[in-house]
Amino acid sequence: MSISPRFLDEIRSRLNLSDVIGARVRVTRAGREFKACCPFHKEKTPSFTINDDKQFYHCFGCGAHGDVIGFVMHHDGLSFIEAVELLSAQAGLQMPKPDPQAVKRAEQEKGLHELMGAAADWFQARLEDEAARDILAYAEQRGLNEQARVQFRIGYAPADGQALRSFLRQEGFSDAQMIEAGVLKTSTRGGEPYVFFRERLMFPVADRRGRVVAFGGRILPESLRAPSSGDFTPPKYINTADTPLFDKGRMLYGESFARQAVRDGHSLIVMEGYMDVIAAHMAGFKGAVAPMGTALTDDQILSLWSMNGDSEKVPVLCFDGDNAGRKAAGRACDNILPLLKAGQSVRFAFLPEGEDPDSLLRSSGRGALQKILAGALSLFDFIWFSHTTGRSFDTPEARAGLSKALMQQVATIKEQDVQQHYKALVRARISEAFFKPAGRGPVQAGRGGGGRLQRPGALRPPAIVKHKDAVVEKVLLAALLNYPALYDLVEEAFGHCHFSIPRLEALRLRMIALFDNGDEALESKEVSSILAGEGFAQEISDILCESVYLHAAFCRPDSLDGVDLTVKAGGWSAFYETLRARDFDAERTKSWRDAVLKGDEAEEGRLKTLVRSGGVSESGF
Repeated sequence: MSISPRFLDEIRSRLNLSDVIGARVRVTRAGREFKACCPFHKEKTPSFTINDDKQFYHCFGCGAHGDVIGFVMHHDGLSFIEAVELLSAQAGLQMPKPDPQAVKRAEQEKGLHELMGAAADWFQARLEDEAARDILAYAEQRGLNEQARVQFRIGYAPADGQALRSFLRQEGFSDAQMIEAGVLKTSTRGGEPYVFFRERLMFPVADRRGRVVAFGGRILPESLRAPSSGDFTPPKYINTADTPLFDKGRMLYGESFARQAVRDGHSLIVMEGYMDVIAAHMAGFKGAVAPMGTALTDDQILSLWSMNGDSEKVPVLCFDGDNAGRKAAGRACDNILPLLKAGQSVRFAFLPEGEDPDSLLRSSGRGALQKILAGALSLFDFIWFSHTTGRSFDTPEARAGLSKALMQQVATIKEQDVQQHYKALVRARISEAFFKPAGRGPVQAGRGGGGRLQRPGALRPPAIVKHKDAVVEKVLLAALLNYPALYDLVEEAFGHCHFSIPRLEALRLRMIALFDNGDEALESKEVSSILAGEGFAQEISDILCESVYLHAAFCRPDSLDGVDLTVKAGGWSAFYETLRARDFDAERTKSWRDAVLKGDEAEEGRLKTLVRSGGVSESGF
């Protein structure tokens, strides 16, 4: 049976080699690669390395070397066809039917890859020509400095509709190949074929392996291009149509850079366009990608999750803060829910209205985008706010309708275990929003209270009110466990806390001793490991979990490069104030009770004045 090289490439691109090998032998991360004891010869010290980017393994002990298919053949004792059948099922692909023409087409595609690479080089050289100095000045004005132009191979398509064609023909490529690759168009008037991209800034689109497979072309300002004929207004962007190399529903712009960046510890961030991705990369957000001018497809969502390797698979989806951005986020949410699996989710970040990542970075700098990403909503919080923002739930019928709508939406999650957890969250959030424990009456304000739920401006988490004591305490501890360097900013407040849960109070005191006595800065994993070894393993497990992060996104472990600790400190302080207010109310309540029991009218009058200015209720001690 003949299997095309393209199908084999698809298997390799859909599967992480480290995941396949890790299902058979124990692997550990070693920098940008993985290592293991070689499964093909006996050894005690790992000499077997796995490189997901280059898609090969190599043993420095016995010399074993190959790709994912070769590994499965060798390790599982399978034939080539058997290994491909096994891996194609794992990758969600159907085995191709016998097709002798497939190999021939694959050979043609090799030629198309070379053609697209040559075209990208030619466009790039045109932008650096002396004749295009005004175009280059415009590109630099838009933030495309030399580093960005080199890394992303930015180019310029001149007005001449035959120049690229002539160059590629000199390089040995035919018109038929250019048409198949999408850089040349057949004339509808019977004339010569013409170049598709003209008078535009050119953005080459690379596949996962960094090979150019398509182009996006951005229109130039009117002052830098020929006037349009009649009433025709050229589109801002035009993109290569689908070709044998390019499927826009499966590609992500910037993916070849983002895959490595994610493995280096950067967060995966989904933006809208080419300029957003480039601006983000230049500002240090190297995990930025963008869909190809369309809403996120199932294939793109699965591709995002595949990039995270063995880390938490929670990319951040970045949207404009206007109505269009919220609607786009809603569509993305609907697409994502049926695909959710354990350990795979997304978060939602919303920009100020009228801003995109490119404009925000240029006007306000890296810190502005960092804050927005740090405050990204969990998928469940986004669903909750989408159903409750600006709506009133004064009646049992309205609340029942909210519960029904939420349950119907989370029922689209196909994996039953994940669906059940979401349903439990719905029930818990409904209870938290509309009810207090028995004997204390309904909630009148705060997070989703009995009245109208409103949150002005862009989507953001609500004010922190009326959390159970344990949740507030766990949030404060989680932030310091995940960000030990935060301790220097909150040391005094943390020292004055008193936790109501005895084991959490014991953990707080031990953490203070650990931080105060440390000779050097401790990493998060070191802190957790030390404390777990001292008997706090269960508490740490209960604290560093999604049920805590749902209440406070700021304490979630971020892989964003250069975390702004001042933002984290602001979130921590807000929860600390909640805890302090609780303790203050408790102390006033106790004082009032003592004053009443002792008949101290002066003290009782003083406390009554405090209560009327915003303290505890007169009847509630």
